Amino acid sequence: MGDLLTPFINVSVAIILFEGGLSLKFSELKNVGGAIGNLVSIGALLTWVLTSLTAYVMFGFGWELAVLLGAILIVTGPTVIVPLLRQVRPSGQVGSILKWEGIVIDPIGAMIAVLVYEVILTSGFSEATSLAFMSIFKTMLFGSFLGLAGAGVLYGLLKKHLLPDFLQNPVSLMIVVLIFTISDIFQHESGLWATTLMGVVLANQKSVRIHHIIEFKENIRLLLLSALFILLAARIELSNLLGNLNLNMVAFLAILIFLIRPAAVYLSTIFSPLNWKEKLFLCWMAPRGVVAASISSIFAISLMQNGFPEATQLISIVFITIISTVAIYGLTAPWVARKLGVAKPIPRGFLIIGAHNWAIELATELKKYDVKVMIADSNWQNISNAKSHNLDTYYGNVLSEYALDHLNLDGIGKLISVTPNDEVNALTAIRFSELFGRSRVYQLSPSVKKKSDDNEDGIIQAGRILFQKNATFDDLTKQFQEGKVIKSTQLTDTFTFQNFKETHGNEAIPLFLVTSDNSIEPFNTDNPPIPQPGNILISMTKPDVNTQRKPERTTQEKYQGV
Repeated sequence: MGDLLTPFINVSVAIILFEGGLSLKFSELKNVGGAIGNLVSIGALLTWVLTSLTAYVMFGFGWELAVLLGAILIVTGPTVIVPLLRQVRPSGQVGSILKWEGIVIDPIGAMIAVLVYEVILTSGFSEATSLAFMSIFKTMLFGSFLGLAGAGVLYGLLKKHLLPDFLQNPVSLMIVVLIFTISDIFQHESGLWATTLMGVVLANQKSVRIHHIIEFKENIRLLLLSALFILLAARIELSNLLGNLNLNMVAFLAILIFLIRPAAVYLSTIFSPLNWKEKLFLCWMAPRGVVAASISSIFAISLMQNGFPEATQLISIVFITIISTVAIYGLTAPWVARKLGVAKPIPRGFLIIGAHNWAIELATELKKYDVKVMIADSNWQNISNAKSHNLDTYYGNVLSEYALDHLNLDGIGKLISVTPNDEVNALTAIRFSELFGRSRVYQLSPSVKKKSDDNEDGIIQAGRILFQKNATFDDLTKQFQEGKVIKSTQLTDTFTFQNFKETHGNEAIPLFLVTSDNSIEPFNTDNPPIPQPGNILISMTKPDVNTQRKPERTTQEKYQGV
């Protein structure tokens, strides 16, 4: 890319850090704010010093390059940590600590690396000292001021509805790049701090919704990361990379992983409420990412032009460190978390929207299989009925912002929306697809078909259609009123799913399948589970003689809107 490489790298990293800042909530700092502050200050300083000393001994660098390498490897890489956290699902405050540390320490590490770089090119101790203090002051001043200003401008535009929806994403991207550029004009590399702070401020305001901006930035982050790693890796000669794969490199990585990171964590969390297992897991999570790669590439180019030919080793050492730490932590972190007992179990539970009679019976049946089931409704009579069945409940409108802040979704991984209102089912599926993923939100087949140019079937659909295409709320309610029950049937080699269908015909509606590994999958219209011998089938069917329930006397139940 020629002269465009450095600006592209800088702007891409700024956008990535802005997106990271959008995920940081001040509410997560309640009990662990001190530990996070120590990790990005005391921990960063200790990591810098010890890594520099190790590089000086292992690689025979002069103090200039050793200290610069130490500064570059302060950063831990949120672009690697955040996906790992999604996979590991650590319990307690560990996930919040790692997320905050990974995002906040990136601009700090970049700032320190810039200071070291400028000092290297400066002659005289007093001049270097004054330059370092002035650089820190200007970075914090301009970065903070412009970051807050950028957040304020974007907030004002959204609050006053001055931007049409289709322009909100490109304008927000434009403001991020503008703030980064202006900040960098006043002080080199202060733009990373400005964009990170801008994201944090926007994430913690409550007046305007920014979820669509967050989704857009997540998508563009993935594209930028892919491009950055390819571009940066393409600059490395394979011979240089292999030339640095030696015992000294192995020893450097071992010290970095097994000594320096644990020392930084334990010193930073010595007075924190974390237990020893949580501290040990923090020690085992410090992968380096794209920020370290980009900083090393930029500085290596400039240093080689200023009389430091050995700076070419920086890029190879940093890339080997990135590859090694990502591989080691990425492959082992889930196992370590499980062994230490700091990983949440796979969320197998269900959030059921709609607390009418057959939904309560369905929730009661699911609860028998040791999964968390919560049922939500805005009708207090329905909620009271659910409580009488010893079910976890939420009383309120699940589409409100308040609900997302107060719903305890630990252990819950799927949404089942079974209200009598088709629009509510669709809106609920849209809302919770952001939390659970689109493949894990389900809704009933709508009773009302509306013609739409984009929907050939005319179905009001946002989630996956539950059970069967004709299993609408009215149809299921009618069958339940006529005396059908929700029950479990054990499938065996002698009584298979085919035997079940032959026995019950079209009278039975398969609802869920409990597999041999205790996972519970809803039947749906696009990719239904395949029943096997040993599975348990949950269905709505005619009751056995000994479990027969009297039909509902009313012909139609009246439900309040959810």
